[in-house]
Amino acid sequence: MAALAQVAALVALVALLVWPLSRVLTRAATGDGDLAVERWVYRAAGVDSRSRQTWRSYATSVLAFSAVSTVVLFAILMANNRLPWAGQTQGMPWHGALNTAVSFVTNTNWQWYSPEPTLGYATQAVGLTVQNFLSAAVGISVAFALARAFAARHEATIGNFWVDLTRVTARVLVPLAVIATGLFIAGGVIDNFASPRTVVTVTGGVQTIPGGPVASQEAIKQIGTNGGGFFNANASHPFENPSSLTNLLSIALLLAIPFALPLVVGRILGSRRQGAALLGAMGTLWIASVALLTWAEAAGRGAAPALAGAALEGKEVRFGTAASALYAASTTATSTGSVNAMHDSLTAPGSLVAVVNMLLGEIGPGGVGSGLYGMLVVAILAVFLAGLMVGRTPELYGKKIGAREMTLVAAYTVVTPALVLGGTALTVGIGALRDAAITQAGPHGITSALYAYASAANNNGSAFASFAAGSVAQNLLLAAAMALGRFVPIVLVLALAGALAAAPRVPTSAGTLRSDTWLFGALIVGIAPLVALVAYAPVLALGPLAEALS
Repeated sequence: MAALAQVAALVALVALLVWPLSRVLTRAATGDGDLAVERWVYRAAGVDSRSRQTWRSYATSVLAFSAVSTVVLFAILMANNRLPWAGQTQGMPWHGALNTAVSFVTNTNWQWYSPEPTLGYATQAVGLTVQNFLSAAVGISVAFALARAFAARHEATIGNFWVDLTRVTARVLVPLAVIATGLFIAGGVIDNFASPRTVVTVTGGVQTIPGGPVASQEAIKQIGTNGGGFFNANASHPFENPSSLTNLLSIALLLAIPFALPLVVGRILGSRRQGAALLGAMGTLWIASVALLTWAEAAGRGAAPALAGAALEGKEVRFGTAASALYAASTTATSTGSVNAMHDSLTAPGSLVAVVNMLLGEIGPGGVGSGLYGMLVVAILAVFLAGLMVGRTPELYGKKIGAREMTLVAAYTVVTPALVLGGTALTVGIGALRDAAITQAGPHGITSALYAYASAANNNGSAFASFAAGSVAQNLLLAAAMALGRFVPIVLVLALAGALAAAPRVPTSAGTLRSDTWLFGALIVGIAPLVALVAYAPVLALGPLAEALS
């Protein structure tokens, strides 16, 4: 009952956020007027806000901006010890800095290092937190481009990346982060530039009390589905997530924009029912993952879980099993690497649910922007398969889905599996990589490698503690998985947007599969697991499934 009450409170809170957010996001995607701060940014950057880009120009802008962001963040990380408020932090080797730079620019926030002793306050605030805003804005901008393409009529352009990036940051992410920062501070999350203090405890021991600008990073970490923690313990640290209220707020923030974006599609298309169908499909996948993971953890097998009443190993006692399972299900379903419990300590069925969330492409509801365009790709695949069944050319939102569109969709669906399976196979199959990264033999070791590369290629960022990252080889392999897993799908999505924008709109006919009904939502929900199962069934059988059955 407590778990159900918690989910009900969360759904109510997210519902309150989704409606106004969808309106603000729609105005950002389709509005003509510019705010004063936006005009200043355009002048400083030399951008004509009235110009529009082809998909190639849009994709080039995304890649160029991300490349420059990676170089700048890499430089900041390498200069950590020479920046203000560095204290006694150690800094990073070049391969670790490259991995971290790619991680935060790709909205992955994979952290192979312990943040407190490694990075100073300036590096975290100026380097990492800034990228939390910008990487989230990039994902939303790409989703805007695809949504506009469905509504376009014979257009060669799909929008302006620089305008989309600026509007999303200025109108959505920054205001929401300011409000969330205030709420986190009120809830007990610290936010200061105080140096760590060494104190003597009541028992005579010595303890270091950390400081840092935590609440401001925590806010955008959740809003942008980033997930990188200020502390090594991430959201299980009492200074980062002090109570059940801040825990609930964190989950609501990471779900808010992903669940608002389907409604933006409906508004752009001029049919709110279209957006509601997508929202229903995303919500169904999320509810299913929450229910399954909660059940797996509450029914944990073994002597210790039986005595405790649940699988409590690796979980923070102030949250308990239900809140930990809800958090794990929500973060792995939204491309958020934040954790409030040790995922390595999840039961085998629980870890299976968490990794499957990522292997689905994180579409239930997915990361900011990436969840929406991933779901739209699945929707195209669904209408294509439905069209094959009845012998008609598939249509979606008034656009015929032809050979070019399906080629791009097919390429999109194989990129991530290739990265996940390739990275897992290299790590498990090459002795030096296996010995350096996998600390537990058997199915759990395979699961830890699979989880790591599923997390990297899907830009999630969470990991098992038993996966030893940080070596030169793993840092470079994971960086490649993160970069390719982010930008190859983005380019394919933008190419798809270009094809759809140039295509004419066709009137609805008797043979058109309606995309605004519960049946269409059910079709999407059914197709998504089947696509993942075809790609990942063998490795799931060798890893988490074998572990669960044993």
